[in-house]
Amino acid sequence: MTSPGRLALVGSGEYLPVMHAVEQWLLEGRPARYVQLATAAAPEGDVSLRHWHDLGAQAAQRLGVEQVVIDVRDRADADDPRWADEIRGAGLVYLSGGNPSHLANTLRGTVVWQAILNEWRAGASLAGCSAGAMAMCGYVPDFRHPRSGGVDGLGVLPDVRVLPHFDRLTHWMPDFTLKPLVAKGAQSIGVDEDTALAGESNGTDTWSFMSMGRQSAWRIESNGKHRIDEPISLRVSVN
Repeated sequence: MTSPGRLALVGSGEYLPVMHAVEQWLLEGRPARYVQLATAAAPEGDVSLRHWHDLGAQAAQRLGVEQVVIDVRDRADADDPRWADEIRGAGLVYLSGGNPSHLANTLRGTVVWQAILNEWRAGASLAGCSAGAMAMCGYVPDFRHPRSGGVDGLGVLPDVRVLPHFDRLTHWMPDFTLKPLVAKGAQSIGVDEDTALAGESNGTDTWSFMSMGRQSAWRIESNGKHRIDEPISLRVSVN
């Protein structure tokens, strides 16, 4: 039985040289087919999407792999079988940044998301950066209204909430104001810019995750933030 592929929750830096080693690790031993979805940036319009697609092309070129752009902008696109067909054979599927609620609401329960899950379960790696990382979790908080206003995530890490750009976030949001984002029964994780919390299967539903990249990842508890210096265990839903 094939094991699911590797996972990465990235704070920022998708498709940039600073994160090349993380993307290389995600593609290690997998098909040279880099599937990219800039869906989270769709509300920003064509210029923003073109920017992400161009950065993705540069990343694929540095890695020596094929770029596959899945141009899903809304739920109609996400239920189009032609985009699902393009995902087959992926070595890495990457959800880039933008609006996390739009991303989760667009993909949840669609044929494209099912195709992504199928490839990941068959061994392709799956990564999300910023909005992409937030959407992969069980719940997507709204920073502006942390006690309400969030949406259901895609549920790959059902018990996790991710706060990307965490080093920048803590400059304008003091630690005590993070408390509303710490939920009972969920683990809140902060991921600094140019950094990933990366994990792989150990044969159970509790995977081992480690920090990779330029800065740090953090556990956010009711008593403050704690740097992740050793591997941590997080529950991953493969079903």
